[in-house]
Amino acid sequence: MLKYTKIATSIVTLSILTGCSTVTPNIVNISKPTAVQPNIIVKKEEPVLKRKVAIARFGNEAQYGKSALFGLNNTYNAEKQATDILSAKLANSGKFVLLERDDLSKINNELKTQNLSSLNIGANYLIVGSVSEFGRKNISDTGVFSRTKIQSAYAKVSVRLIDVKTGQIIFAQEGAGEAKSEAGTAFGVGKHVGYDSTLNDKAISTAIASVVDGIMQNLLNKPWRSYILSIEDSSIIIAGGEKQGLKIGDTFNIYKQGKSIKNPQTGIIIELPGKKIATISIISQFGTSYTDEGSICQIIEGNIKGVNKDELYIQK
Repeated sequence: MLKYTKIATSIVTLSILTGCSTVTPNIVNISKPTAVQPNIIVKKEEPVLKRKVAIARFGNEAQYGKSALFGLNNTYNAEKQATDILSAKLANSGKFVLLERDDLSKINNELKTQNLSSLNIGANYLIVGSVSEFGRKNISDTGVFSRTKIQSAYAKVSVRLIDVKTGQIIFAQEGAGEAKSEAGTAFGVGKHVGYDSTLNDKAISTAIASVVDGIMQNLLNKPWRSYILSIEDSSIIIAGGEKQGLKIGDTFNIYKQGKSIKNPQTGIIIELPGKKIATISIISQFGTSYTDEGSICQIIEGNIKGVNKDELYIQK
């Protein structure tokens, strides 16, 4: 019996030692299949041929800021704010040549101090608009020991887009915006909650943002037009260059102007459709700004012999 006990003890001891021994595993590197990267197509944004635009007027038809109420005269200039916001949004888009009109007198005064004359660049389209509604309201929830105040500003704007050449309104839209601010809870009866003056700007900015897309889309849908500056041998020099979105290799059509007649139905002078007589391609450019840049082109189809350059225009 003692013999069998010793044998069993030896087997158990051997099993324990075997289980405690360190076994080095074989590490097999399994290569992961290379992921197939999708072909990402980056669409190159085409340059925009920039239209010349000016904001002619932005009035304030709302009563806010025009009268004294309980001895307090609010001098908030809503129309000036609306003009500046609209100008900034159009300029930041990079799609237009935006011409100054609201502060043009200041520019002319500066030119006089330098004995310079204005270039008098004309716009293709004018924007006319107004702040038709503007106001503020406060909503208070007063408790025994606290008061919550919500301030709100509301603005409504109307804009019109006018074709300078015909005087026709080609687009009109209204937009509205509202901005709110909760002043929080003021503890203690009679404690004053501050006036949030930034809501005025936010409400007008929101209202302008609701119409600016419509203005931009209508402007960009209109044909881009330029004119011939000079004809030198076999080259044609046209107004407009890189800053207006033109680039070397671009092609444009040359049209001979149609007759201008008075429409008996509307009383408006209209220009009949022009006749395409040639196609040109840009081969080089010059100039550094909107006012002095141009493009040198060559005719690739048709001809303009015998036609006065003042009767021609470039369009795309």
